[in-house]
Amino acid sequence: MSKQILMSREVLLTGAILLLLIIISSRFPAFIAPSNLANVFNDTAPLILLAIGQMIVILTRCIDLSVAANLALTGMVVSMINVAMPGLPVPAIIVISVVFGALLGMVNGVLVWKLAIPPIVVTLGTMTIFRGTIFLLSEGKWINAHEFSDPFKGFPRTVLLGLPLMSWIAIAAVVVFSIIMSRTTLGRAFYAAGGNPHAATYAGIDVGRTQFWAFTISGALAGLTGYLWVSRFAVAFVDLAGGFELSVVAACVIGGVAIMGGIGTVVGAMLGALFLGIISNALPVVNISPFWQLAISGSAIIIAVALNAQANREKGRIILKRAEHAT
Repeated sequence: MSKQILMSREVLLTGAILLLLIIISSRFPAFIAPSNLANVFNDTAPLILLAIGQMIVILTRCIDLSVAANLALTGMVVSMINVAMPGLPVPAIIVISVVFGALLGMVNGVLVWKLAIPPIVVTLGTMTIFRGTIFLLSEGKWINAHEFSDPFKGFPRTVLLGLPLMSWIAIAAVVVFSIIMSRTTLGRAFYAAGGNPHAATYAGIDVGRTQFWAFTISGALAGLTGYLWVSRFAVAFVDLAGGFELSVVAACVIGGVAIMGGIGTVVGAMLGALFLGIISNALPVVNISPFWQLAISGSAIIIAVALNAQANREKGRIILKRAEHAT
C-alpha cells in the first residue's frame, strides 16, 4: 500500500513540480520567493477552476471543448451588464455568471444526453456558436478598464490573509469538489458512468443524466471564471481566452485524469494546472522563448498519456494473473 501511495500520480506530479522549481530557482532564485509563488498560483487559478470542471466531464467519458468560449461569452455578458448597471452588487454579478455559465453547460449536456451526439462534436459546435454570439452581442467591440465599475474590477484583487480572493476561490473549489467527488452519490456516479457505463446502468445510474450534470458543473465553473477573468484583467473581447481549452485538457491529462474516463482526482487536476502555470510563468523569466511552452506542454501530455496507458496495461496484466490463479 505504501508503495502504491508513493507511486501515485499526485505524489509523482508533486515531485515533478518541486524539481521544476529547483531547476528554475538555480537560474532565477527570486522565482521561489513566497510572494512570487503566490502570484504564480493566482495566475493559475482560472486554469485550476476550469480543470476541475473538465476533469468531471472527462470522468464520464466526455470532453468539453467549449469551456473557454463559455468563459468568454459569460465574461462579455457580465461586462455589458456592469457597463449598463454599474451599481449592481458584485455578489449578484457572480450569481449571474455562475447561472449563465451553467445554462450554457446544460446546452452541451442536453445535446449529449438526449440526442446522443458525440461530446467532441457537440462542444466544437457550441464553442463556435458561443464565440459568434459574443461578436453579435458586442459588435466586435472591446470593453476596456475605464468602462468597468471599481467594485467589479476590485473583487478578485482583494487580498485576504496574503492571497487575492481569486486564489481563495480556486482553493475553495478544490476543497468543495474533492468532498463532492469522494463523499457524495453524485461524485461516485461520475466515476461509475465513465469507469463502466454498462455496470453503472445495471446499478441504476442514468449515465446520460450523469453526463448532463457533469457538463452543467463544468459550465458553471467556466461562467464563474469568466467573471473573474474579465474583472481581473479589466477587458472583454471576442477572442478572450482563445485556445485556452487546450490548456485545460492538458492540465487534466497531466494530472492523471484518464481520457477514457473513470480515473482522476480533483487534486490531480489542480497539480496538472499548477505544472503548466509554473512553466508559463517561468519560461520568460529564465529567458526561454515562450514558443517552448507549447513544446514542453505537448511533451508533458504525451508522457502523461503514455504513463496512463502503461498503468492500464499493468492493471490488465494483474487481473489476468489473478484469473489464471483462480482457475
